[in-house]
Amino acid sequence: MANNKSSKKRIEIAERNRLRNRSYKSALRTLMKRCFTACSSYGQQPDDAAKQVVQTSMSAAFSKIDKAVKVGAMHRNTGAHQKARLSAAVKQATEPAATA
Repeated sequence: MANNKSSKKRIEIAERNRLRNRSYKSALRTLMKRCFTACSSYGQQPDDAAKQVVQTSMSAAFSKIDKAVKVGAMHRNTGAHQKARLSAAVKQATEPAATA
């Protein structure tokens, strides 16, 4: 347990940072899930409105990933990995399949 003032302060700061990081990660998971759901629904029934939903959900997820990396809630390589996953899913859903 904390014995002096500085160690008590470090405990308080660590808890504050933990809660902030948890908030970012939770919001990020929600936005990514929303984007993947929009991609799958667009794949089943493609139209312009659904494509717009896919683009806006991807944009919102990218923004949240960038902010999480900026504040240190997520490592930058993890952020790049998640953005690549989202981009691949959106590309697969929106662009016609290439015929070989």
